[in-house]
Amino acid sequence: MNSIDRFKDENGEISRENIKKIIPYGDSFLYIDKVTRLDKKNITATKDVRNDEYWVKGHFANFPIMPGALIVEGLGQAATLLVRYNIENHEQKDILAYKIRSAKFLRPTFPGQTIRFEAKLQFMFKKIALVGGEVYRKEKLVSKVKMVLAIVDKDKFRGRYSGKK
Repeated sequence: MNSIDRFKDENGEISRENIKKIIPYGDSFLYIDKVTRLDKKNITATKDVRNDEYWVKGHFANFPIMPGALIVEGLGQAATLLVRYNIENHEQKDILAYKIRSAKFLRPTFPGQTIRFEAKLQFMFKKIALVGGEVYRKEKLVSKVKMVLAIVDKDKFRGRYSGKK
């Protein structure tokens, strides 16, 4: 059994509270609410885009559209969970965005909508992972992204950069 499997409920889903126990994000910057599928190659997660999110009043004023960067961030958080599912002692690692190889945005996302992140692990080797993903609203494609994630030793990385300004 994978160490992350203990966070799954009887339906194989992972709640928002349990997601926060796996990846180092707090409520204000967690862009996935639930994982509905997770195996070695794939993850599916959802986000309910709320009217009270911090960006709603400013992007765009009086016509809130979820920023594309935050859609990519949500997919990246799902991809982080997928990569962690594939490495031993994932608690000793930080998973970092290394490169966004491509990102396309096909439809806007608005408060009150639910988006679904689907990511596939395409390649992984010691310190890098290539992940491709798509974001949907119902069955309509919202975004397509390819990204490279870096897998680093948490203590070394944080030690190197703690206290830097």
